[in-house]
Amino acid sequence: MERSDQELVRASRHGSKDAFRELVERYQRKVVSVALGMVHNRDDAVEIAQETFVKAFENLDKFKGESSFYTWLYRIVVNRAIDFQRRERRHPTIALEDWAGEGEGYEEILRDEHPQDPYEETQSREVGARVTEAINELTPDHKAVILLREVEGLSYEEISRVMQCSKGTVMSRLHYARKKLQKRLKDFV
Repeated sequence: MERSDQELVRASRHGSKDAFRELVERYQRKVVSVALGMVHNRDDAVEIAQETFVKAFENLDKFKGESSFYTWLYRIVVNRAIDFQRRERRHPTIALEDWAGEGEGYEEILRDEHPQDPYEETQSREVGARVTEAINELTPDHKAVILLREVEGLSYEEISRVMQCSKGTVMSRLHYARKKLQKRLKDFV
């Protein structure tokens, strides 16, 4: 029987490394995916994910349970990724093909599940590359809300808790991010 996040957090607080390991295994793929979506470098994303779990472990006593563990953890990874972007001031991009086998990325969202002919497949890749390029041009806060909403599927309320801002701010950031993407992609799609 699978233990709930709350049970695992409680056990981790009481010194169970196995319980925390279970939390890491449960969320590591998603945490790396969020980080990768923001920094576009696999090694940096893995490093951010490791920092995220270290910070989470060190601050378990501060987790009040007012939001889900998932939301709390996402707040940490998003903040770590934003801090990384600000600190490093670099935004390398990777080809969508390089994401294969690394978990879900933009190409998984954009790809049709039905096989396509070579022309359609090439066109689909080009659209994916343009969308990725447009997302890369967003500010860290706008990129974060787009990824959390459109890729991770979080609600406005969950994003509000992750980003530590009001629901109205989330809606505003999402609106402006979408407008920027729409403007950037209007001639293409």
